[in-house]
Amino acid sequence: MPPADAVCEGGDLDCGSGLLLIIRDAFEPLSAGGVLEIRSSEISVKEDLPAWCRMVGHALLAAVPSGGRSTSYFVRKSGDDGALAADLEEARKFRWQVRAAAASGGTTKVFARNHVLEIGQPASFDTQDTAPSAIEVLLGALAADLVAGFRWRASRESIELAQLEFSVSSRASDPRVFLGLAQDGDGGLAEIEGRMYAQSDAAPERLQAIWRDTLARSLLAQTLGRGTRLDLALKLIP
Repeated sequence: MPPADAVCEGGDLDCGSGLLLIIRDAFEPLSAGGVLEIRSSEISVKEDLPAWCRMVGHALLAAVPSGGRSTSYFVRKSGDDGALAADLEEARKFRWQVRAAAASGGTTKVFARNHVLEIGQPASFDTQDTAPSAIEVLLGALAADLVAGFRWRASRESIELAQLEFSVSSRASDPRVFLGLAQDGDGGLAEIEGRMYAQSDAAPERLQAIWRDTLARSLLAQTLGRGTRLDLALKLIP
């Protein structure tokens, strides 16, 4: 097997979540016949990557276990990828879509692709409800975005995380506006405060760098931060 001309770190990202675009971008500077080593710890890549290679004409030379859950896939480039620029532009224009319909008990059913979410009131000041409020779903989406993003970036650097958990909270700037008791005031969230708790043997400097990169590239953190003060930090567990 010839040595690789370039290396692509896939981490635990699967093919359907953008890994193929990353691989194709790594292939771009290579000439036809060049070999790319793709390192991945995502088990589904074992089936999906060979299928993609067969479809586009690249040659999968070998799949070599490289320690732990990671596997190195060696792929020879068949030719130029003329569609890459168009596909990247299509990804830029891609729109995520959901639809919502009123349901029983004051809840709303949200339909997203093949998923159905049941969401309660816009906001609730009670301790228990039959469904999470819309604000809780928003905070949960931010938490999931940052946990998955941090884990993926750590996996690309072969960093093992013994523990990873994100705690997030928020409060209304003026709940009277939401309740219709005031005409003036700020009707939004005052701030969103979150702490990512991570445990790893990796150097703290590396983990903090990954955290900064995760925040900088988070679709939700970057969007929410335009109108709400975000206080998001990484806390390392000894």
